[in-house]
Amino acid sequence: MVQTLVDQGVLRRAPAGGMQPAAPVTSSALAALQLPPTVQGVLAARIDRLPAEEKTLLQTLAVLGKEFAWSLLTAVAGQPDEELQRLLAHLQAEEFIYEHPAFPEPDYTFKHALTQEVAYNAVLLERRRVVHERAAQAIEGRFAERLPEYYNELAHHYSRSGNTTKAVDYLQRAGQQAVERSAYAEAVSHLTTALDLLTTLPETRERSQQELVVQMTLGMALRATKGQAAPEVERLYTRARALCEQVGEPPQLFRVLWGLWACLWSARRISDEAGVGEQLLGLAQCLQDPELLLEAHHALWATSFFGGEPAAARPHWEQGLRLYDPQRHRTHAAIYSGHDPRGVCHTLAALSLWLLGYPDQATASSQAALTLAQQLAHPF
Repeated sequence: MVQTLVDQGVLRRAPAGGMQPAAPVTSSALAALQLPPTVQGVLAARIDRLPAEEKTLLQTLAVLGKEFAWSLLTAVAGQPDEELQRLLAHLQAEEFIYEHPAFPEPDYTFKHALTQEVAYNAVLLERRRVVHERAAQAIEGRFAERLPEYYNELAHHYSRSGNTTKAVDYLQRAGQQAVERSAYAEAVSHLTTALDLLTTLPETRERSQQELVVQMTLGMALRATKGQAAPEVERLYTRARALCEQVGEPPQLFRVLWGLWACLWSARRISDEAGVGEQLLGLAQCLQDPELLLEAHHALWATSFFGGEPAAARPHWEQGLRLYDPQRHRTHAAIYSGHDPRGVCHTLAALSLWLLGYPDQATASSQAALTLAQQLAHPF
């Protein structure tokens, strides 16, 4: 508001600091003041009074985001460096943006999030899409060697550029990344947005393949936030199973069946879960894949134990301990169950051994589970 009065020539900066009237204040002068009724209106008026080239640049910056790097701006703006620096200096002097010196290049940020919002909303939709597309392409080109650091930004820009295929791709990657950080609510947000965007595309094999990957990742996040027995989780895996039958590959079918088994196990539908568990083992043996075999035995040791057969569970957890490799299989927590397979293997082994009459072995297995959990530092 104060800056608006400065822009209108009502106030000026005093030599000793602060503000002072630019001219004697009279009742007629006060009556002539035109101040918008909202903060958004004040900001919009200030932006409208900028010279055209500065206004255009500020709107471009708003599309880039609350914060942006110099290299990204130069790639999107398409203006000589000297001209950009001049315009940026004026926007800084007007207190729209700030520069943060950094290495190897400076970063810029809007002084207030509301300023960015008002400037962004003033950009015509078609131009907004173009700038979002340029920003995403610039990130891909300039940061190709460390692209995972920018999955969220790429998902944001492509989602608003109209490039739905790219948007879904990066939303899925950002969702998977969030699952690996145990940021499940964030993952659900990314992945449900991806599914919404997919409905706007024609029904093709490529769309079905993309949906399958998104559904599998979303299943992991929903199991953590809603619970494995939640009806929406079972519906998701049922849909993913149907997609697998259309376009999936055996490893994808295995992951989908594993998620479906987890739903059935949580709901205590013992006969159904046992059948899916045997399917998992048969598929893993057919593919001769040790990683899939580990998770097939994971399903069957749980099915057997909680089905009241600790002796039948034993060969499965013994196979699990034999197959587990700490380097190769630490990612399984983010792909299958939400927990490390060796950790839960030791836990079920301890319970089974106790019930079978081997308390010393049960104690050792319990301690192994605790030690591994402390080493992994995995929240779930």
